[in-house]
Amino acid sequence: MKVDLHSAKTPETHNYLLSLVTPRPIAFASTVDKDGNVNLSPFSFFNAFSANPPILIFSPSRRGRDNTTKHTLENVLAVPEVVINIVSYDIVQQMSLSSSEFDAGVNEFRKSGLTEVPSELIKPPRVAESPASIECRVKQVIPLGDQGGAGQLVICEALMIHIKDELIENGKIDPQKLDTVGRLGGNWYTRASGQAVFEVPKPTRGDALGFDKMPSNIRTSHILSGNDLGMLGNITELPLPSEIEQFSGEPEVSSILEAFADDPDQRDIELHKLARNFLSEQEVEKAWLTLLQQ
Repeated sequence: MKVDLHSAKTPETHNYLLSLVTPRPIAFASTVDKDGNVNLSPFSFFNAFSANPPILIFSPSRRGRDNTTKHTLENVLAVPEVVINIVSYDIVQQMSLSSSEFDAGVNEFRKSGLTEVPSELIKPPRVAESPASIECRVKQVIPLGDQGGAGQLVICEALMIHIKDELIENGKIDPQKLDTVGRLGGNWYTRASGQAVFEVPKPTRGDALGFDKMPSNIRTSHILSGNDLGMLGNITELPLPSEIEQFSGEPEVSSILEAFADDPDQRDIELHKLARNFLSEQEVEKAWLTLLQQ
């Protein structure tokens, strides 16, 4: 399937882009207008783009159906301050309710049942129920177009971060406790906790083994997936022959070597299956020691 975006209509482009570029974090933005009226609205065109200076960018796009602008955009142009509140699973339904297109001046905190907490450095309030909030000053607003669907980049400098104490584990934020949600296409969301959260070790600094230096029978394995091979390739050197020989005495390995001594093809299949099991437990060294058995 191909979609030519030069000829596609804006709703079609919107649908495909937002269904493919996922998951997207959500900026739950609280702002005030020139008269001090509070607004609260979520935006999934959002991310962090710099740590020095600390910069966040979100985009309240022009409405596709009538090309009007959103209250959040109008507010930051009048009062260039915003709090980016993080959305956890516990408040996802209230966050969604706040996105209803209420009239200007309506306080979405009250409509969604969320609680205002005064910020320390800026005028817009924080969301008390949010696991973390970031007070920001708006540095620049860059229009990407003047037609319906056009993004309006709101470039924000983060001034202060508020994080609930219970989220911190050994000085770091525990993603399981943070329990954020991400935006998908249509009505779909994803939850960043449980089995959806997993670790991938950082790659080595350019001296990784890689696919190209793997033995061909491993690289072309019908048992190991691309992810499996990616894990295997993230080492700097293969195990020593003495280590491989010593590992052959491990019960799981020795039973395979003995059972299939006269059937090398099936032996390799079973060794690859065992290696795959080791990789599922992040045991990369054991996987290599298994795969290199003769």
